[in-house]
Amino acid sequence: MDFRKQQPIYMQIADVILEDILEKKLVEGDKIPSVREMAVSVQVNPNTVQRSYQWLQDEEIILQKRGIGFYITDFAFGKTLKIKKQEFISNILPETVKQMKLLGVSLEEYQQLYNENK
Repeated sequence: MDFRKQQPIYMQIADVILEDILEKKLVEGDKIPSVREMAVSVQVNPNTVQRSYQWLQDEEIILQKRGIGFYITDFAFGKTLKIKKQEFISNILPETVKQMKLLGVSLEEYQQLYNENK
């Protein structure tokens, strides 16, 4: 996994799971890799993965069944959509709007580009 400097690694790992949920690669009831399996897979310390999983549990995206593993919750898709939408509105959209203004990209141009790239 290639990590970006501007975001903590544990959040990048959580983002991979969130994106898999939005893309429906992971659905309710699916088991996700153990902390150790994920750590080996993405080549990080298991404590980093544990922090990711703890955050996902706090957000009620995954739950731990003691002795069995971690599973996607029944309402993970809706919660994930809400989290990622808020992240987009708070972080990505303001930068996009700033760049549009700097470059003189009109809403009409943006709408056309958006429709062409759906």
